[in-house]
Amino acid sequence: MIAAAAENNALGKDNDLLWHLPDDFKYFKKRTSGHKIIMGRKTFESFPKPLPNRVHIVITRDPNYHIPFTDCIVVHSLEEALELVKDESLSFIIGGGEIYHLGMEYANQIELTRVHESFEADTFFPNFNDKEWILTQKEFHPKDERHDYDFTYLTYVKKT
Repeated sequence: MIAAAAENNALGKDNDLLWHLPDDFKYFKKRTSGHKIIMGRKTFESFPKPLPNRVHIVITRDPNYHIPFTDCIVVHSLEEALELVKDESLSFIIGGGEIYHLGMEYANQIELTRVHESFEADTFFPNFNDKEWILTQKEFHPKDERHDYDFTYLTYVKKT
């Protein structure tokens, strides 16, 4: 899984992000380019168009939902999405809140950008038991002229 979440686990509000962190966008692009990304319908619809160089697997309950782009696949459950990536060396669950919650039991790694602020939100990253995960990487990024908030890249790997 890959996500950016505030100190209070806020992800977004009204289907939009709560902050603008250009270096985190670059990090997300670098990590996910060339891979399949799994997301819910609302997350997909928050993009102006499909993200380049990625296959989008979009989960929806709507049996008639259609996306007119060749790099997008519509499925109706997380299990169906995971079946499509089972032979991939790397794929990402990218949100939103409900998909992260459902995906937590299947994830083997969490790449979390922790934004060091709390926000009012309607979508949250799930709490996870840090006794089940090992923090393997931590990189702090201070706020600057392009970033309004301090943030830290955190990589967790599930204990086996």
